[in-house]
Amino acid sequence: MTTRISVPTSATPVFDVGIDDKVRVSSAIGLGIQNILGMAGLLIFPALIGTAFKLSAADTAYLYGVTFMTSGLVVVLQSVLLLRLPIIQGPYAGSLAALLAVGHGPGGLGAAFGSMVVAGLIWCVLAIPLRRFGPVAYLARFVRDPIVSGVLVLILATQLTSTALPNWLGTPGKPGFPWVNLLAGGVAAALVIALTLLPKGTLLRRGAVLVAVVAGTIVYAFLAPTSFGAVGENLGVTVPRIFPFGFAVRGELVLIFFITLLPAIAESIATYDIVADWGGQELSGHRASQGVFGEVLGSTVGAVFGGLSTLAYPDNIGLLRVTKVGSRYVTLATGVILLVLGGLGPFDRLLQAVPLPVLAAAGTVLFGVLFASAIDVLSGVHWSRGNLMLAGFPFITAIGGLFVPAATLKAMPTVVQLVLAQPLILGTVLLVVLKLAFGLRRD
Repeated sequence: MTTRISVPTSATPVFDVGIDDKVRVSSAIGLGIQNILGMAGLLIFPALIGTAFKLSAADTAYLYGVTFMTSGLVVVLQSVLLLRLPIIQGPYAGSLAALLAVGHGPGGLGAAFGSMVVAGLIWCVLAIPLRRFGPVAYLARFVRDPIVSGVLVLILATQLTSTALPNWLGTPGKPGFPWVNLLAGGVAAALVIALTLLPKGTLLRRGAVLVAVVAGTIVYAFLAPTSFGAVGENLGVTVPRIFPFGFAVRGELVLIFFITLLPAIAESIATYDIVADWGGQELSGHRASQGVFGEVLGSTVGAVFGGLSTLAYPDNIGLLRVTKVGSRYVTLATGVILLVLGGLGPFDRLLQAVPLPVLAAAGTVLFGVLFASAIDVLSGVHWSRGNLMLAGFPFITAIGGLFVPAATLKAMPTVVQLVLAQPLILGTVLLVVLKLAFGLRRD
């Protein structure tokens, strides 16, 4: 018998185009490209790894290709084979932080990626979709509490502010700082807002982010140098290589990556639940297990080839709310495009050439929508004294981790550093502890 999550879905679905509705191929491709432009981590994380480990330009380009393909694989699995929801998945900041923290230690990147694969395999076993019972099905019932799901998304949306306005402004000495960045980003943000407010069914409303990013990029290109001239320089094809940085496994690193994946899985389940609710569908425990299995399986396969673990991308959840197009066939198109882009050098260069301030400005609007959506989830909560504690303490403490001085973090063990520096990890740990401690009595 399938485990059911008892909280009913919304009486009025949010989407104009339903989850199982098909759309024209041209619309699917356009919305798919728009989805990719909203995946800031996809465009930034490989470069951060390349810089941190002083990788060659060729190795950094390889990381871009594998990261695209890993995300594409998981998105395809989620859209039509397992979860069957319009969930876009991209590289997870927690895995990036763990990789940066341990990749310089014994065994280097080979031990980091090897240990990440073992941790992923353990989660794959735990996430095997079982209809009668499964750890993930139990976790899904836990996360389904609107206090837990709402606070998790609230923490994530708040954490994203560190990548919004700072990247929009840029840094001194870089092209465009500050006035070109502000102007081009302002054009993008204003267009996202204005086009989103157009009447229902308007084509420009569905493509609001894509139109805004293109317009902002044009403004930027007129006023500051860009790298679009390098698009045709790399005409090669990216071929995935098994453990490109070597292979080793260390027990303590397996533990670190295993713990790091827990909040990503919890956040993804919360996201599945919100999106299913928007589409007027029910998220059973078995269905949630299928989604998590697809996520950790794709992440594990990606890590074998040097890719990062993935989680449901909050940027794209905000995009769903803005466009009101919930078709999972748009998600399928996004996954296919990601797989193709990951293998073609010129397309990777094209996406890399889009100015970061423009992406950050458009993302700022989406993060705001995501934040408001979390408040919407929490609006139906009965705010007893217990619920005030359960929501307030984890949120404030988790976000406070962003302001812990670097010197203080460095004086602590690696695991503690990761927990404190990643609000989603710290918030999940606190929510679990408090929920188990007094979740049955919250008056």
